[in-house]
Amino acid sequence: MSEIKKVVLAYSGGLDTSVIVKWLQEEYNCEVVTFTADIGQGEEVEPARAKAEALGVKEIYIDDLREEYARDFVFPMFRANTIYEGEYLLGTSIARPLIAKRLIEIANETGADTISHGATGKGNDQVRFELGAYALKPGIKVIAPWREWDLNSRDKLMEYCETHSIPVEMKRGKKSPFSMDANLLHISYEGGNLEDPWSEAEDDMWRWTVSPEEAPDEATYMDISYEKGDIVAIDGVAMSAATVIEYLNKVAGANGVGRLDIVENRYVGMKSRGCYETPAGTVMMKAHRAIESITLDREVAHMKDELMPKYAKLIYNGYWWAPERLMLQAAIDQTQDVVNGDVRVKLYKGSVSVVGRKSDDSLFDANIATFDDDGGAYNQADAEGFIKLNALRLRIAANRGRDMS
Repeated sequence: MSEIKKVVLAYSGGLDTSVIVKWLQEEYNCEVVTFTADIGQGEEVEPARAKAEALGVKEIYIDDLREEYARDFVFPMFRANTIYEGEYLLGTSIARPLIAKRLIEIANETGADTISHGATGKGNDQVRFELGAYALKPGIKVIAPWREWDLNSRDKLMEYCETHSIPVEMKRGKKSPFSMDANLLHISYEGGNLEDPWSEAEDDMWRWTVSPEEAPDEATYMDISYEKGDIVAIDGVAMSAATVIEYLNKVAGANGVGRLDIVENRYVGMKSRGCYETPAGTVMMKAHRAIESITLDREVAHMKDELMPKYAKLIYNGYWWAPERLMLQAAIDQTQDVVNGDVRVKLYKGSVSVVGRKSDDSLFDANIATFDDDGGAYNQADAEGFIKLNALRLRIAANRGRDMS
């Protein structure tokens, strides 16, 4: 313990991480630096400064990382049409490598030899934070209090606060029974009645989206403009990466778009039921696939789809900084040079429909695709030889008497 001199803590200002500050000071007799990230969680982060000061913290970092998060993490992920286990848009997973990166940067700036976080020993986040930290600074030490201490209940945490004079903000009103985590891309819900996968989530749980039944009776249309695979404007208005996500969250959420209820497989081995709201991400996924549908070569598009599950698994499991993710990202980004143009989407009562797409880089040729006379652009008689060549192995097998039924 005496080897630990200074620790950079990922600090939310909440109960758990406030206890961790004092626990680190007492158990390790070390100096604590706090780092609070604004990644669009929708809550004021500046109050964390006063809380840290009250705990005797001298070096306090509060950083607005919304643009960096959207530009350098969310947008690259969506260029790959990334989705985990067929449904999850990775809203929690993609935020963790940025936090790990900033923890290491602050450790370097302050001369800290250790980082710490408030992730539990049952979840994925401990893996994501620590894999990222070790990739960026191999010699860094990590303290994960939830894997060490015996303060494994809210009552024990409250008792610790009382014993050590840690101020606890007692919020009035009904306390949410769910464990929630929010950032610019999504908000997640776990715990409470969601621990029973047969139990339907109550409608008043959702924060960002209206119920599809209560959404407007008139559809909302939007024109989304792309340059090299990234959204750069909506309805002709240029926007930064973070502004794009903020705007889409508002508009899509108002139309009941973006709710998800799944049971996923955690990297640590257990199944977990969670609910997610990802209004912007739901629209972004649909629109990006639409612009790629007219601009990407067939085999390139198919290969991207084959690589995507591996890419998604790397992000979910915490390997953003691994060489294989960087390799895949380079390949994906190379495909996006031609992904330019506009997509028109229709939002209506929880659904997203693509109703138009256009691009100067489009490979769609109406002269060839038409059912009318194409003027000789495509010789339909050529299809006979194409079919027979592709049927050759099937015919050989059948002639050998192999049962193909």
